[in-house]
Amino acid sequence: MDLREIIVRPVHPSEEQRYQKLMQQHYLGALPKIGETLWYVVTWQNQWVALIGFSAAALKCAPRDQWIGWDFRHHYERLKLITNNSRFLILPSYHIPNLASRILSLCQKRITTDWKQTFGHPVLLLETFVDPQRFQGTIYKASNWLYLGNTKGFSRIGNGYSRRAHSPKMVFVKPLHPNAQNLLSQPNLKSYYTTAGGKLMLKAEQMRALPQFFTDIPDPRRAQGRRHPLSTVLAIAAGAVLCGMRGYKAISDWAKSLGQKARERFGCRYRNGSYIVPSEYVIRNVLIRVDPVHLDRALQRWNQLYAQDDETLAIDGKTMRNAIDKQGHQTHIMSVIGHQSKTCHTQKK
Repeated sequence: MDLREIIVRPVHPSEEQRYQKLMQQHYLGALPKIGETLWYVVTWQNQWVALIGFSAAALKCAPRDQWIGWDFRHHYERLKLITNNSRFLILPSYHIPNLASRILSLCQKRITTDWKQTFGHPVLLLETFVDPQRFQGTIYKASNWLYLGNTKGFSRIGNGYSRRAHSPKMVFVKPLHPNAQNLLSQPNLKSYYTTAGGKLMLKAEQMRALPQFFTDIPDPRRAQGRRHPLSTVLAIAAGAVLCGMRGYKAISDWAKSLGQKARERFGCRYRNGSYIVPSEYVIRNVLIRVDPVHLDRALQRWNQLYAQDDETLAIDGKTMRNAIDKQGHQTHIMSVIGHQSKTCHTQKK
């Protein structure tokens, strides 16, 4: 067999039944399509020689998450930028040296484009789990995948995870972008890589209007040393969050990316011929100390004027980590989210 004649292509809908029937030969059996999944068939002279599948990444994987180094907020938001090589089966008659490495190489070359065309966003990282009781991950090592360590061995069950560790798996990853590790962990990700719903883009009118909604909020800072108006700091923070930023670092980076016209609209301080945005420290200091009730009311007034109408609402609750009140109770926040606008209309402690 000439490995240069090997072709990797997506499985056509009419071929999915055949794919699933052949995949039953895998020791884990066939896997149904759940969420974002791509199946590939490997052919040689029009003969099926192997099957390979990619599906949703593992929700939690300590070696992978430690290697990426991402914040817990980014973890769930960017998980779709990773895909799991959940199945790889070479059919019995075609166990040929270097075939597996050739297949992985061809998949790596095309999967980013295929994923973007199919699901509307790229992938940055491939992952896979290998059972060391059966295999040693030789084909992944030969294809320059990175071995990150072993899982703890807990399996996913209906109500969470099993109490006892059973069979730890070897964890391998393959970056599809030379800067994948940094992209997945950095505070501010370019819109090309975002996987969530559409984010609001602020108009010039909205930039000018935002500070006006915060003018009545008492400034918790001392008068001495104030360099940025409270309304400007809150308006920039609100604008950043409306445009999809999460966390102080991301908000600060968004503020720094504003042009001079945008900074002027937000009412930024003018010094030495240019408008200056507040630093990350100033933004964090203000958001920690400002009265949340006043801030919430101001945002609701802005929302009533500019937000998209919602026909349906979702109510959800979250327990805040490390947020303990004076009575020793952990804080729980209930939120009301609009299905159409993705806007948080209100929150209640």
